[in-house]
Amino acid sequence: MEAKQHTTEPVLQAIGVEKRFGDASVLKGIDLEVAEGESVVILGPSGSGKSTFLRCVNLLEQPDGGRILVKGQDVGYTVKRGRLHQVPPRELARRRAQIGMVFQQFNLFSHMTVLENITEGPVGVLGRKRSDANGRATELLELVGLAGREKAYPEQLSGGQQQRVAIARALAMDPALVLFDEPTSALDPELVGEVLATMRTLADGGLTMVVVTHEISFAREAADRVVFIDGGVIVEEGPPEKVLDNPQHVRTREFLARFL
Repeated sequence: MEAKQHTTEPVLQAIGVEKRFGDASVLKGIDLEVAEGESVVILGPSGSGKSTFLRCVNLLEQPDGGRILVKGQDVGYTVKRGRLHQVPPRELARRRAQIGMVFQQFNLFSHMTVLENITEGPVGVLGRKRSDANGRATELLELVGLAGREKAYPEQLSGGQQQRVAIARALAMDPALVLFDEPTSALDPELVGEVLATMRTLADGGLTMVVVTHEISFAREAADRVVFIDGGVIVEEGPPEKVLDNPQHVRTREFLARFL
C-alpha cells in the first residue's frame, strides 16, 4: 500500500496515559501520536487495555495520569498558572465533538430514522441548520453504501447496515479523529466484510482513525501503523509489514500465532 503524506502536527497526542480500576492498573503509561490522515490499528489480547485507551481519549473514562491532546488542545483540561483545571461541561462537549466514536454496539436511537440518527448531533450539538445537516447526511449515506435509506428505522436494517449508519453518524460531526472500538465484534461473520470495506474506503480517503480490532486482514490492508498493546503498555509498533510479518517481541508473536 502506498504511504500517505502526513503533516508534522499530530492530531492525537497521548502522553503517559494511566488508568486504574480499583487496585488493577489497566494502562501503565501509554505514549502515542497519530498524524493527520493516519490510520492506526491497535491489536492486543482481551483485557490488555485497548478499549480502555480509546475511552480515555474521548473521556468516556477519566485517565488517572498523563495527558491527551487533540489538535494540540487538552480534551478535558485547560492550563491556568501552570496547573490543569477541568473545563466546564459545555466546553468539554465542544472539544469532544472533534472526536468521533464508533462502538461495538451500534447505539442507534431505535425511535429515530436513519436520517434523524445522523443529524441529531450536528443540529443539537453543533447548531447546524436542519437542511444543511440533512444534505450532509445524504452524502454520507452514499459514502457508506446506504443511499436511499434515510427513512428506514434501525430495526429494518441488518447489523452491518446499522454499523455503517453509526459510522456515518460519527462522520457527520466532521471530527478531527475517529475512534473505532472493535466495530465488527457484534456482527455475524457474513456482515463483517461490508463494514471493513467501508472503513478501508475511509482510510484510503485520508480519515484520521484509530481502530481497535482483531481483524488482522484489515490491519494489513488499511493501517499505516500497527500498535500491539499487552498488559497496559505498548509492546511493539510499526508498519503492518513489520509488526505482522516480522514481530520482534515474543508476546506479539504469541498473539499473532492465534490467527495463523
